[in-house]
Amino acid sequence: MNWLYDRFYLIEHFIISGGPVLLAIALLLLLLWLLMIERAYYQFVLFPCYQKKLVSQWLQRSDRQSWFALQIRQAELAQSSLLLKQNMDFLNALIKMFPLLGLLGTVSGMIQVFDVVAVHGTGNPRLLASGISLATIPTMAGLVCALSGLFIFSRLQSRAKALLADLALKLVNDQQCSRLKERESRQ
Repeated sequence: MNWLYDRFYLIEHFIISGGPVLLAIALLLLLLWLLMIERAYYQFVLFPCYQKKLVSQWLQRSDRQSWFALQIRQAELAQSSLLLKQNMDFLNALIKMFPLLGLLGTVSGMIQVFDVVAVHGTGNPRLLASGISLATIPTMAGLVCALSGLFIFSRLQSRAKALLADLALKLVNDQQCSRLKERESRQ
């Protein structure tokens, strides 16, 4: 129990030394990770079930080569693309906000340092240290959050593209499949 209390104390001290901008970064980081976990759950658990259902419906069709059938195929692929890309633009925007919030923390911390210098001068380093920590900690936190989010985001984005390409290949009609095999054999 004492170990847990010590950890909470360290986190509280870190947030206080980083200022209110660090709290905003922490809340946005929580939102970012919740959305990334949701996207990962959709891609690894829900979309494969959706894909199986879609492919089985396509294979049960007697007509897979007419213009109408190809339009249905294109509509299903477009719908799948929308489902896979849902919230991805918002995730990208959140990731881009973290360095800007860190910069905001830097500016607000430097303003505090200048206020301390104006009132007390440069003779008291302890007063300057609190403003400097307000300036550097949010910057570091914003960059770390952006880097961690960027890595997972790029993995989710590439997986979404691979899932969509795999679905497109599974929905190819028989005539197109033979054409693709001919192209592969020529190369």
